[in-house]
Amino acid sequence: MRFTRPRDLVIGGLLGGIVLYLILQQAYGSMPPLPTLAGVTLVVIAVIDVVLGFSLRSRIRGTKPGKPVQALTAARAVALAKASSMLGAIMLGAWIGVLVYVLPKRSEVVAAANDTTSSVVGAVCSAALIAAGLWLEHCLRTPDEPNKPDDR
Repeated sequence: MRFTRPRDLVIGGLLGGIVLYLILQQAYGSMPPLPTLAGVTLVVIAVIDVVLGFSLRSRIRGTKPGKPVQALTAARAVALAKASSMLGAIMLGAWIGVLVYVLPKRSEVVAAANDTTSSVVGAVCSAALIAAGLWLEHCLRTPDEPNKPDDR
């Protein structure tokens, strides 16, 4: 297994931002306003990742009494961690794409001023999901595993 590389997250974020920016150029006038708390669902996933990370880390290191982590459970948690960080990167790019589009239009369009707040909230929530996914992935490393990143 290879750990999530920063370049993978950057590529996902760039693609998400560019695609959404291009969509907004064509369809922004016909879209409904963005809900202010649209990105909060990403924080819910981030909280689950963090809680799962703490739980699995203590079980892997043997500091918490209980059953050891089964291989299938660890594999599922790794898949969740990688998916969370990638989703967070794509959504961060998308929210930044929205922000780049609406920021210059704030003084002209009332909806753009409201969507600016939504995009900032979404970007912060997306960044939290990236951090939580990477934290969960870090927690799943076995104690005898080297700490250097796998950059191949």
